[in-house]
Amino acid sequence: MSVLVFADNSDGKFKKNAFEVTSYGKKVAEIAQSNLVVLTINANDVSELSNFGAERIIKVNDDKLKNFNAKAYADVIKQVALKEGSDIVIIDSSTDGIYLAPLVAVNLEAGYASNTVGVPNSIAPFVVKRKVFSSKAFDHTEIKTSNKVIGLSKNSFGLVDNKVNAVEEDFSPSLSDEGFKVTVTSVEKTTGKVTIADADIVVSAGRGLKGPENWGMIEELAEVLGAAVACSKPVADLGWRPHSEHVGQTGKPVASNLYIAVGISGAIQHLAGVNSSKVKVVINTDPEAPFFKAADYGIVGDAFEVVPALIEKLKEFKGNQ
Repeated sequence: MSVLVFADNSDGKFKKNAFEVTSYGKKVAEIAQSNLVVLTINANDVSELSNFGAERIIKVNDDKLKNFNAKAYADVIKQVALKEGSDIVIIDSSTDGIYLAPLVAVNLEAGYASNTVGVPNSIAPFVVKRKVFSSKAFDHTEIKTSNKVIGLSKNSFGLVDNKVNAVEEDFSPSLSDEGFKVTVTSVEKTTGKVTIADADIVVSAGRGLKGPENWGMIEELAEVLGAAVACSKPVADLGWRPHSEHVGQTGKPVASNLYIAVGISGAIQHLAGVNSSKVKVVINTDPEAPFFKAADYGIVGDAFEVVPALIEKLKEFKGNQ
């Protein structure tokens, strides 16, 4: 038996989540006294994965899988899992991973533990720690099926350097037409900016900015910090910012190391979607804003005074390094 990790990539390049899920998979394999197998689809340089414990790397390269297709990808993972005798499959909790993992679980008739934040407490019985109730509590979930699928919560395990000599192997899956009933006609991607999914720091703003014309200081703060720009749902609904920047329970979930909320009061849906961030900072004129109760640090003040002053201090700090 083995532990199978699916390492996702973007345009052939791995991002942090692929290395984190590989690091996690290596630890799970050690606990289970098993071997780690890492599956990649249309990746360029897979040798990077060996820095995080990937002992065997199975490479699938097929133009039909150029664009993410949850059903087709799930079928490929099933074929590799059966080929390798993998009873534990680990997938990240990226936007694609959240769609993919349940389909893999169905294909393998496996129990599925989403939002997992720790290695198994025990192997027999198989118990893992998960975030529940919109990250407000933890649960220790037992998976009783012989096959198991784990959805690793972003930024919950970290990267663990573990250089090994990896064995690379090509695999050609059987691709049926059933997996391609939904086809991708075009993909539009933002270039030159840090994306919310990849960002360690996210700077977000809400209606407190009073209009789209005031977003320049948010973008400047994000640029100084090397952060992604985000917004609250009302801002996206008003058309001030694109919906791709909307974060929260009804938008993109955020699990960054630092989340800065400017002029966001903190509706329950927004807090639920960003609660996994390790450090939360809020800037708001209203000291009774709900976000202050959830934040690690808070500044009661006018964003139009606080943010420019913060930018100035950060630039000064960086200039002295």
